[in-house]
Amino acid sequence: MSDSEFDIKYVANLARIALTPEEEARLGSQLGDILGYVKKLEELDVSDVEPMAHAVPLDNVLRADEVQPSITSEEALANAPKKANGLFVVPKIVE
Repeated sequence: MSDSEFDIKYVANLARIALTPEEEARLGSQLGDILGYVKKLEELDVSDVEPMAHAVPLDNVLRADEVQPSITSEEALANAPKKANGLFVVPKIVE
């Protein structure tokens, strides 16, 4: 398979979608155009461009990590249908 060719049926199978022959032709053409644009981008000289993870700088907004009061084990287990030794008892789900 050359760089300009690809199997639209294979791509549809990977995406888990069923395509009609008309959809295959249309999407195959569109994906071919997209691959052509990507190939054109490979021609750009980016040797002076610093690698980045995002186009714009992002900063996570996090709250301060402070100790806060929590509920007790007894309060957490108060409405548990089954409990033993201070823990929740749940049904086994592995067969």
